[in-house]
Amino acid sequence: MIAIVDYAAGNIRSVANALERLGAHYEVTADPQRLRSADRVILPGVGHAGRALESLQEQDLFPVIRSLRCPVLGICVGMQVLCRDSEEGPVQGIGIFDAHVRRFPDEADIRVPHMGWNALGNLDGKLFRNIPSGAHVYFVHSYYPTLCSDTTATCRHGSTLFSAALRYENFYGTQFHPEKSGAVGQQILQNFLAL
Repeated sequence: MIAIVDYAAGNIRSVANALERLGAHYEVTADPQRLRSADRVILPGVGHAGRALESLQEQDLFPVIRSLRCPVLGICVGMQVLCRDSEEGPVQGIGIFDAHVRRFPDEADIRVPHMGWNALGNLDGKLFRNIPSGAHVYFVHSYYPTLCSDTTATCRHGSTLFSAALRYENFYGTQFHPEKSGAVGQQILQNFLAL
């Protein structure tokens, strides 16, 4: 069973629809026992990282998420909350990934939020099996995870090269939305389900 974490951070329906297209069985839950017994866990997310972290903290899910040994995928804000900290909120991150979440700088002719299709580079790891370097995926974000030892894919927006994907042990994260990234995103989700 795949558990989609229910913590008031949006895009649960689009992730659920993507899993349904792949024929995967899922459950939307915040129950610690159900999360710990899942075969895979997806931490979705859109919106404000600070509020998402506060919601996870209020539900006492930090220790539950840290304890997971199955493959875990954080998407967009769901990946950002797994980082060390975020400029978007006062609550410290869960601290799985060795990245800090920063706001894109103001630059002439560069739109923030970074919204739309952009190319992936420096792909590494099983999440990107059968995905070519330069493949385009869909982003919607004003904050980004910095480059770090956990970076498994990069993307550039303006002058900023940032972590488009992260991995540490059984934890994976994508700043982009695989559920909104067409055939490339579907392949990435299939790769996650095959881990």
